[in-house]
Amino acid sequence: MTDASIAEMNDLLARQRAAFLAEPNRSLKARREDLKKIEAITLDNQQAWVEAVSADFGHRNALETRLLELSVVARGIKDMRHKLAGWMKPQRVSTPLMSMPGRSYVRPDPKGVVGIVSPWNYPVQLALLPLATALAAGNRVMLKPSELTPNTSALMSKLLADIFPAEQVSVLEGGPDLAEAFCALPFDHIFYTGSTRVGRSVAAAAGNNLVPVTLELGGKSPALVSPDYSIDDAAHAIAWGRFLNAGQTCVAVDHVMAIGDAERARTIGHAVAQKAETFYPDFADNPDYTTVIAGQHFARLESMVEEARAAGAEILQPAHDPDAVRATRKFPPTVVINPPENLRLMREEIFGPVLPVLSKPSFDAAIDTVNAGDRPLALYVFSDMSSEIEHVLDHTHSGGVTINNAMLHVANDALPFGGNGPSGQGAYHGKFGFDELTHQRAVFRVGRWHTTRLVAPPYGKRAKSITDLALKL
Repeated sequence: MTDASIAEMNDLLARQRAAFLAEPNRSLKARREDLKKIEAITLDNQQAWVEAVSADFGHRNALETRLLELSVVARGIKDMRHKLAGWMKPQRVSTPLMSMPGRSYVRPDPKGVVGIVSPWNYPVQLALLPLATALAAGNRVMLKPSELTPNTSALMSKLLADIFPAEQVSVLEGGPDLAEAFCALPFDHIFYTGSTRVGRSVAAAAGNNLVPVTLELGGKSPALVSPDYSIDDAAHAIAWGRFLNAGQTCVAVDHVMAIGDAERARTIGHAVAQKAETFYPDFADNPDYTTVIAGQHFARLESMVEEARAAGAEILQPAHDPDAVRATRKFPPTVVINPPENLRLMREEIFGPVLPVLSKPSFDAAIDTVNAGDRPLALYVFSDMSSEIEHVLDHTHSGGVTINNAMLHVANDALPFGGNGPSGQGAYHGKFGFDELTHQRAVFRVGRWHTTRLVAPPYGKRAKSITDLALKL
């Protein structure tokens, strides 16, 4: 990263901040128009988005890009446009008796210039939805997309430049050096989606400027399966929630804890593997199955599975030519049964189409395992008994939860999406995102006369009586 490039980013930030100060509170009409523009480039360029994303991955089915990215952005923006007027209104709150007469309210004010760093795994959704949220909140945005999806980033840069001036929205393309310098800028807020490891660096860089951050991270999201729950139902949901987008989803089922003995885990593991083969027959040539994003990611997954194999774990994979799938980066849907818990598969976020399935003797033992690690981004419970479900919810912490399925809590804009502890901080989607990217400004308005006139120095009996009264209220 050259000094000139850093100077250019600082200059762009200064220009956006000057534009924000010139128009610190964009009107409802202007914000809705901003959202309509993003909705239009999302829906009017579907084929271009599909082709760019597939080119970046090597292959991704058009339906997955349209369903998991474009529809999520379009639906989220539609919800924002319809509800934005209510979100923008100052909210009256109560005023304590001792502060009367007066009115109290909270103004949702824009923060200013928001820096967004988006990831590669859903390169459209996880860039455009935070962007739309920031604009709905009245901010200006500098966006740094992932260098691993250059085709998508270039298309995004062009389409956004066609509808927004650089002083309102700018896309900065580049590698890790640019991202590091980007996060060190004195933004008014930074919104980062990516790994926990990089998230720590982002938070540290932002802390130097006391910039507030939203961190959408990841972690090992477990699925706990009751001994009485239908194996077929659990296997269907878990296979879908693990192998969609080749497991490259932050809320994907990372591993399964089957409540029962080792044979229960083996039965569930085989059922999941069978479902995966049903979903993706001849996976290597299957147009529905997504490619792993890059060679180094494929090699990491391969190394993790081989470590488990060497440790004696049972490995379930469809028949394949290792050299051929390595060349195309179509990693086989893999289930690893009862792996030792000291393996990398059990210590690191997998982020690929590999699923460990292990046994736990009880829900309490599974809960202890969850609580011994970092708080996960998502938690999945498969049970028909409310008592079991509530016991897990009462004794664990996670970003979000789906019960008897996978990932569906993320699809509801009425629910906050975000992590907990090492899996993230802050939340967005719908009004939660609007609130995250606005400053909740406290305002108290008094009339010409106020009770403070009665307690001003020099203090006497009247001030003492009012103070005594305040302590009793």
